[in-house]
Amino acid sequence: MIQEETIVKLIGEKLAGTTKFLVEVKVKPSNKIIIFIDDAAQGLAINDCVELSKFVESRLNREVEDFELEVSSPGMDQPMLVLPQYIKSIGRQVAVILKDGNKHVGKLIAADEKGIVIEKTTRERTDASKKKKELITEHIQIQFPEMKEARKMVSFN
Repeated sequence: MIQEETIVKLIGEKLAGTTKFLVEVKVKPSNKIIIFIDDAAQGLAINDCVELSKFVESRLNREVEDFELEVSSPGMDQPMLVLPQYIKSIGRQVAVILKDGNKHVGKLIAADEKGIVIEKTTRERTDASKKKKELITEHIQIQFPEMKEARKMVSFN
């Protein structure tokens, strides 16, 4: 079976010095290789996927071990897995589910190797005698180990 580490190393060679980055590699027992890449500076073009596919395929020997290869960008429905995805998504709405089951939805305003900060705005009554609700904005820091999953939210505004 083809080793995931081998594929990761090949991808690293090809993407070095570019704004493209590896999101995830999966090697299934049937030798189906699934690669997800993205671009920090711009959207990913189909040609980027084709180039990487050809590069990886040229470095593996089908005579030794047959394989199936699939290269794409992660879809909008996929969770974010690596720091460059979070950095690229700063300014966008995200939904974060914590390991304790709590969920936070807000605008991603910062990301680093430790975690993220989201800006969450809610309507709350600030005084029991008032019927009017006020907008309350808070910044929530979430460490990566606390997170179960984070996804970009699609907005049609």
